[in-house]
Amino acid sequence: MILTLTLNPSLDRTIEIASLVRAAVTRAAAARLDPGGKGVNVSRALLANAVASRAVVPFGGDEGRQLVRLLALEGLDMVTVPVAGTTRSNVTLAEPDGTITKINEPGTALSPAELDTIADAVLAAAHEADWVVASGSLPPEVPADVYARLCRRFAGAGIHVAVDTSGPALACALAAGPALVKPNLDELAAATGMPIRRVGDVVEAAGKLRAAGARAVLASLGGDGAVLVEEDGIWYGEAAVTEPRSAVGAGDAMLAGFLAAGGRGRDALLEALAWGAAAVRLPGSRMPGPADISRDAVRIGPPDPSRPVHG
Repeated sequence: MILTLTLNPSLDRTIEIASLVRAAVTRAAAARLDPGGKGVNVSRALLANAVASRAVVPFGGDEGRQLVRLLALEGLDMVTVPVAGTTRSNVTLAEPDGTITKINEPGTALSPAELDTIADAVLAAAHEADWVVASGSLPPEVPADVYARLCRRFAGAGIHVAVDTSGPALACALAAGPALVKPNLDELAAATGMPIRRVGDVVEAAGKLRAAGARAVLASLGGDGAVLVEEDGIWYGEAAVTEPRSAVGAGDAMLAGFLAAGGRGRDALLEALAWGAAAVRLPGSRMPGPADISRDAVRIGPPDPSRPVHG
């Protein structure tokens, strides 16, 4: 079973438009409202593919209650933790060429007592888990080492921890030795201080994250695919998407596919890319199910260090 923690969940409204013009009235072609937050999306993707998962979800206010209702309608197995603040709302503007403009609220602060309650909920649910996924941005005033503390707590119990975050939270987590980190291109560059222009730079930067403590690095490169660097090898993969709809949640679907396939090696990278590409072909932050996922377009091989990457 895969347990996910999302400290900063959201309601995600995606609006499809022909083009974005500042200071003009823009009429929507379509709109949808989805549950959001990186860990929430990982659990939603696993649910859509009948992989056992449970989500720990703090919620607050009317938006939080709506988030919980939407997740319940999907049939998600979850542990909900009420908090005093209000769950955030995010807006995504999606254009036909795949251009995405996101406006994300910062979220609500969590008190030390609320963090303790959430941690207790994670610990109570984790005894059945093979993996704990700690992912997403931290709400205001939450200590940067919160994911690192989870890594240390579960390491002794033989539970693997995957971390998907950025900034100080990622730096702190690396020192705690997570089994996996999943940075995107910008997060990888920020974490290492390296300019990343080619696949060779990605491999070098991922090596630095492993030297800092991560056992494996799954680097998401957007439309340029992904690189997996682990003790047993280095692989590069890509999956072409001819008609992109929305990249929102695609990285979360990628992580879900990777873990669903065992969380290690070439075959897991193939599954990750297939799930991520399927998510890009869907509207909003809808997660792909078996009928959406095609593995035929995925190509896996050794990395070409000179290949440019654009993110």
